[in-house]
Amino acid sequence: MRAGSGLLLLAALSHCTVPSKTDTKPAAAALDFNQDWQFVKDVDTTVTASLFTKAAAPATWAAVSLPHTPRLEPVVTEQPQWQGISFYRKFFRVPAGGPGPRVAVEFGAAMHTADVYLNGRKLQRHVGGYLPFTVDISRQTKYGEENCLLVRLDNRDNPVVPPGKPLKGLDFNFYGGLYRPAQLILSDPLHIADAVQAGRTAGGGLLLHYENISPQAATLHVQTELQNDAPQAQTAQIRTTLLNEKGQEVGRTTGEAGSIAPGSFGRVQQQLTIRQPQLWSPDQPYLYRVVVEVLRDGKIIDRQETTTGVRSIRFAAKSFLLNGQPLRLRGTNRHQEYPYLGYAISDNAQYRDAWKIKEAGFNFVRCSHYPPSPAFLQACDELGLLVMDSVPGWQFFGNDEFARNALQNVRDMVRRDRNHPSIVLWEAALNETDMPRPFMDAAHRAVHEELPFAENVYTCGWLDYAYDVFVPARQHLKAPDYFNTYAKDKPLLLCEYGDWEYYAHNAGFNQATFAGLKESERTSRQLRGQGERALAQQALNFQEAHNDNFRGPAVGDANWLMFDYKRGYATDIESSGVSDIFRLPKFAHYFYASQNGPVAGRNGFGQPMVYIASYWQPTSGRQVVVYSNCEEVELQLNGQTVARQRPDRTTSADRLAHAPFTFTVPAVVPGTLRAVAYQAGKPAATTERRTPGAAHHLQLRYDRSGRDARAHDVLFVYASVVDAAGTVLPEATAAVRFAAAGGAELIGDNPVRAEAGIATMLLKTGASPGAIQLTATADGLAPASLKVPVR
Repeated sequence: MRAGSGLLLLAALSHCTVPSKTDTKPAAAALDFNQDWQFVKDVDTTVTASLFTKAAAPATWAAVSLPHTPRLEPVVTEQPQWQGISFYRKFFRVPAGGPGPRVAVEFGAAMHTADVYLNGRKLQRHVGGYLPFTVDISRQTKYGEENCLLVRLDNRDNPVVPPGKPLKGLDFNFYGGLYRPAQLILSDPLHIADAVQAGRTAGGGLLLHYENISPQAATLHVQTELQNDAPQAQTAQIRTTLLNEKGQEVGRTTGEAGSIAPGSFGRVQQQLTIRQPQLWSPDQPYLYRVVVEVLRDGKIIDRQETTTGVRSIRFAAKSFLLNGQPLRLRGTNRHQEYPYLGYAISDNAQYRDAWKIKEAGFNFVRCSHYPPSPAFLQACDELGLLVMDSVPGWQFFGNDEFARNALQNVRDMVRRDRNHPSIVLWEAALNETDMPRPFMDAAHRAVHEELPFAENVYTCGWLDYAYDVFVPARQHLKAPDYFNTYAKDKPLLLCEYGDWEYYAHNAGFNQATFAGLKESERTSRQLRGQGERALAQQALNFQEAHNDNFRGPAVGDANWLMFDYKRGYATDIESSGVSDIFRLPKFAHYFYASQNGPVAGRNGFGQPMVYIASYWQPTSGRQVVVYSNCEEVELQLNGQTVARQRPDRTTSADRLAHAPFTFTVPAVVPGTLRAVAYQAGKPAATTERRTPGAAHHLQLRYDRSGRDARAHDVLFVYASVVDAAGTVLPEATAAVRFAAAGGAELIGDNPVRAEAGIATMLLKTGASPGAIQLTATADGLAPASLKVPVR
């Protein structure tokens, strides 16, 4: 059967469970391409022959690995983020007799205009800093010889490259560099097309779609698109296998062989019936594995594997349904930057961010304001976080070229991310931007063209016009109603709240409790080091706003935001995160954690919890707030019961899943506060707060958050200033010096001052497994040491 471009090849359904005896290893490979790069910046920007030779160079090239950022950026500085032109180059060989002859390099992302050269010849320009691109180097590669790949990057302000707005006026930084991983792809000329590179509407790669979903059965549709780069027609067939989490085969289908013309694409449609499927949800994020193999004469010539979750979604006015059941979206926003490294972090670091969001009690995350790393989305799939995927944009609309690039971002985002079960909304809108109606129509249409299904596909935007779901920020309207009186028959989700439309400034609320707060203490922008009164105020701001959001028709909300971050237009840190920029939690983190459960979810999320939002030191107040997801809490002071009570009944807590518990102690006396949470009358969780004594020694720990340290990883290391009993001194600001042995690199100011008793350093692991020995020292304190195993 002949196949021209876009020809549909229909596959026969099969449930064979015995592997074919002709199975062999596929003649295709995706190789790590992240090591042994060289980098230079702030040099002559002209591309000359000398850049492609090792002997002559315009400056000293630094040896780097990917992901990489052009400059380590201080956390707080008067100096703006680095912008300019930089060069990356890599010398490599492709075996003359290896898999091939197709050779390509896939870049996860490059900020934000990339010109790619091989052996002195320019091959491609890519515009846009957040989505992947692939460069086919088959014809220019010298097989068996040394090649030089050169990438010229430009991250200067550019009004045609979304987000488009000059950095000095932007609410976030976009950094620079080859900041996501790269792969060298060696494959047969007949291969599974890359969904983004192919540039085909609803085509390229693998496209998964479910129908008729129920606890009894579900139908999985698998579309595979092949690309034939050979000069002659190729004949192949597709075999698709579905595996459960244990690796057991639960379905298989093998299509009939079909012919694909040279330079063309062939599209294969297959389907599998899953009996009694395990449905994907935030509490039980069950993932199947889909394995697609390309067979020619019985031999595997290409293979792709992806995870998938069986789930149905439906947005309606006043409700969101997951697998037919109503679910309130309890969300947050996330910027992907790290201190010092910007965007250039490991896949494990991406996973740890998702873990922390889940740990904080959220079931939903908005990717503000650009598409995140695929590793972050995979973590959301695995951990059970619903996602709003977003295109780059913030308060800027440019010319026609900008609009074309923005629409291309929409399509490329969907093509890259379309198979993630975690994604329930596509934000095909430029955030807080006055977009023309034709653009919004086109962006909405682009998503539905890329995903041409009658169900489970929803666009969203901050303007109430073309999109399926209206996602304004709460502060886009004013107190006291905000969007609580929204009356249209359209799904409404509040995608931002709690930042600067906060309790202490809202007319009509009782201000007596916080009448003495300074202006700086009344906002939700509170650094962790600003003290417990400020952190309590921030938590109350989020609580009040979240509680009030239940009074209207919104199907959920997402607070602003999860982690503190840096802005392009300001030198300080935007500090309305429920955790700081080093991922250390504030009181508000525990308020949100108390809104989840108690449930028996995976990885321990949602278990019974209790947290005392006080440092219990002489400056603490007699009023003590305790967060818990249990029915009752008993508070004890130095072994004596203060009270055992049920949750608060106030106008700022009357709609919450779990209101806080507010206690009044007789006096602030040194000692131990102990909280015991009860569920069904039985103790379910306990916690303590001890009055800190004199600083005595340091304690070291590193942030695992569900993932052990790996080679080429980056993770946070924390040194706490503690008293003799191990209690953190929340006002300590000692200068701590870190040291590491074992092939690791410390990134950050060193020494660094503790904030709220904790000093933080980034640890970048080396190329090999082993053990890293960490030490931390400070004047007048006993030192600490810690061994970090690298697997």
